[in-house]
Amino acid sequence: MQAYLSYSLRVMKLNDKTVIITGASSGIGKSLAIEFAKRGANLVLAARQYVTLCEIAQNIEQQYNIKAIAVQCDVSIDEDCGHLIKQTLTTFGKIDVLVNNAGISMRALFNDADVDVLKKVMDVNFWGTVYCTKYALPEILKTKGSVVGVSSIAGYKGLPGRTGYSASKFAMNGFLDALRVENLKTGIHVLAACPGFTASNIRNTALDKNGTQQGESTLEEDKMMTADEVAQIIVKGVEDRARTLIMTGQGKLTVFLNKFLPGFLDKMVYKTIAREKNSLLK
Repeated sequence: MQAYLSYSLRVMKLNDKTVIITGASSGIGKSLAIEFAKRGANLVLAARQYVTLCEIAQNIEQQYNIKAIAVQCDVSIDEDCGHLIKQTLTTFGKIDVLVNNAGISMRALFNDADVDVLKKVMDVNFWGTVYCTKYALPEILKTKGSVVGVSSIAGYKGLPGRTGYSASKFAMNGFLDALRVENLKTGIHVLAACPGFTASNIRNTALDKNGTQQGESTLEEDKMMTADEVAQIIVKGVEDRARTLIMTGQGKLTVFLNKFLPGFLDKMVYKTIAREKNSLLK
C-alpha cells in the first residue's frame, strides 16, 4: 500500500550526508541508523544510554564503512541538544538531516495521572524536537537538508489513556507543519512521519499514572509493523523529500474517519483501546 500522501520531485542522495538521529539506542532509532548507513550516510547517534550508543556506532562503522559517533543527550534538556549540534559540527562540519525520533509514551487515564507525567512526555516528545531543531536549523538551511519528526497517528486522533502522548504528537505535527510553511522558499525539507503501532521498546517504557515505567506491552506486538519496516519507509521518505508519511492502512483510515466521521471514530477508538490487555477503560 502506498505510504506517501504527497511528494516532491527532487530526490536526496544520502551518500556522505551527515544524519543526526535522536533516540538511537533502540527501536526505530537504531533501525534508522542502520538504514541510513546502508545508503552511505555518516551518523550522529544521540540518546541517554551512552555505552549502548557507542557499541551501536562501532558496529555500524565496521559493517557499513561509514563514520558514526555517539553523543550522550537527553533531548528534554536544552543544553544537551545544543551540545549535540556542536559535536556534530566539530566532527563533520555540516548537518544534512535531523531525525527527531526520541520519544516516550504513557498509559494512564487523565483523571488518575499525575500532571508531571504529562509534562515529562511533552518535554521529551515536543520540546526535544523543538530544541534540537532550533540548534540544527541554521546548518540545515545551509545544506537545504531535512528536518524529520517521528510522530504518530496519535498526533491525528487522541487516544484514551494516552492524553499526554497524543498532546505531544499533536504539538509536534503542528510545529512541523508551521515550520514547513515558513520555509517554503528556503529549500529545506520538513517531513512528519507517522507510524501506527510499532513493535518497539516505547510501550515497555511507557509511564504509568505515577511516572513509573509500566514494564510490559499491553498490545499484541507480533501483529504490528517492525522497527525495521518503519525505518525503511522513513529513509525512503527522506530520499524522496516526502511531506507526510502515514504508514498503515489503519492509520490512513483513522485520518480519513477523523475528518469526515469523527463521532463514529471516537466509538471505534474506544472499543479498540478497551480490548487492550489490562485495559484502563470499562
